[in-house]
Amino acid sequence: MERYFLILSISLEAVFTNKFRSILTALGIIFGVAAVIAMLAIGNGAQQEILDQIKLVGLNNIIITPKVNDGNQALSEEEEDESKEMSKKYSPGLTLKDAENILLSIPTVEKVSPEIVYNTPALRKGKKVNVNLSGVTAEYFTLFNQELKKGQIFNEEQMTLGAPVCVIGPEVVARLFPKTDPVGKQLKCGSIWLKVVGVLKGVAVSKKAEEMGINSYNRNVYVPIKTILLRYKDRSLLAQSSLMSGGQIFYFGNSVMMTSGSNGSGESDNQLNKIVVQVKESNQLTSTTEAIKEILKRRHYGVDDFEITIPELLLKQEQKTKDIFNIVLGAIAGISLIVGGIGIMNIMLASVMERIREIGVRRAMGATKKDIVFQFLAEATFISITGGLIGILLGVIMSKTIAVSTDIKTIVSFGSIILSFGVAASVGIIFGWLPARKAAEQDPVESLRHD
Repeated sequence: MERYFLILSISLEAVFTNKFRSILTALGIIFGVAAVIAMLAIGNGAQQEILDQIKLVGLNNIIITPKVNDGNQALSEEEEDESKEMSKKYSPGLTLKDAENILLSIPTVEKVSPEIVYNTPALRKGKKVNVNLSGVTAEYFTLFNQELKKGQIFNEEQMTLGAPVCVIGPEVVARLFPKTDPVGKQLKCGSIWLKVVGVLKGVAVSKKAEEMGINSYNRNVYVPIKTILLRYKDRSLLAQSSLMSGGQIFYFGNSVMMTSGSNGSGESDNQLNKIVVQVKESNQLTSTTEAIKEILKRRHYGVDDFEITIPELLLKQEQKTKDIFNIVLGAIAGISLIVGGIGIMNIMLASVMERIREIGVRRAMGATKKDIVFQFLAEATFISITGGLIGILLGVIMSKTIAVSTDIKTIVSFGSIILSFGVAASVGIIFGWLPARKAAEQDPVESLRHD
């Protein structure tokens, strides 16, 4: 062991004697390792973000929303022809009956949650905040993995009777109940006083999730869906009253036109804003979607006035795209490591040529070929390991800087650090082996004669 420690000290002395050359040699490894860690951190962050979004939108969920376009929008000739054919067709829009029919008719469906949303001010003791008043069922909180911080969800009796009770998000608590426990207290939404029975923990909603129809849970006030229909407004009744009073509702392709009898608000006449359907198994999502389309087309008399989104499949496709992108970035970072290894090999080969006389002296003093191989291999490995450690530190700093300066989420994992360090050490050993062998093969007599 003493022999190897002596050889190791000689190797380290040679590295520190040529500090500038050693630093330049290590630069390729430093930036290669830093790039690998930063790229893996971006990849891990993207993956975690996708998993969070999937959890947010719920597993195996299908989201059905009304398709409503501006009725004043100019129509092409093709759309005008289509509108003439469909002008006599009337669709009730998304209704509770649709949700009930989907649950009863499709065996692959686990749960169905209809939702009605109104934007309204919430008031309490002179404080006011605009909220999304959402009429839902108790299934809603299970479908979207929403947990209670305190209190409880509506019970069966409250949902059946349309009781004036609510569950609120943390942002509503912060604005209207900053210094008091909201459970059991009342707040006024629109013209109705509601009793708070529960408070959600709340969760951040990404822009991608909002594009998929997921509202910010933090500023929502949830009430039983029948509370909305009985105590606030049932839009389907407004549409029916329009027809009964002599008005007509015509569907022109994807557009809606209301004639006399309309309330003139321009508000959609769909009873529901959304229906969320949970499927039992992921592999049943596509077939269930097709079945839902057929049921809704039949119930809506052939009018194409709804859209169906499968968030999980969209997010998985996005994840696949990001994975490909991360593989490309990782490959580029890996190439930089290989370039760094080639740099080590070139410098070590040059070092062997410069130190031929030193090699001859060591061989003449009793050093074996193995000793020479170990000496030069130790130098290459030390440079690559040191570069790897510096690269790890730089990679972590780069990852944090990216996260702070941009909206890109980064996660530096222990596995990525071990992988980068292992690759750096391997590069030193692999690319240091050839120069070490070349040094060991030098003829001692010829080496001593070398000037």
